[in-house]
Amino acid sequence: MPVNLQSHSGDEGDEARIEIIPLIDIMFFLLAAFMLVSLSMTHLRRVPVNLPEASTGLVETETPPFQIAIDANGVTTWEEDIVTLSEITARLKTAASSTDVRVLIAADEDARHKQVLGVLNAIREAGVEKVSFETKD
Repeated sequence: MPVNLQSHSGDEGDEARIEIIPLIDIMFFLLAAFMLVSLSMTHLRRVPVNLPEASTGLVETETPPFQIAIDANGVTTWEEDIVTLSEITARLKTAASSTDVRVLIAADEDARHKQVLGVLNAIREAGVEKVSFETKD
């Protein structure tokens, strides 16, 4: 459906036309492309850790809403903030009002077992039962 624009000059032979349908098609394509790209972008806001390898782990396609990292020095972070075990319990208790609270623990391969268990106990004290550990494939 072309839109005709009337020329007010003395030149009667040239008429300008704007084709609307291709413009609409292009806009829908761009909208769909931006939506797909934005869905595939996952922002991990946490401290980088060197994960241990696991050959028997199950791949989870959904990223849990709460991610806790433990680095090689034993520093525990919630996203990018350094937290204590009591802060983990308090934050999860406020979020435990919803029934499906899941936590992902990413511990460095050089982290001490005691620190990982401390984080796990803090999560359990908050009443969270769905906990997973991140590993390399």
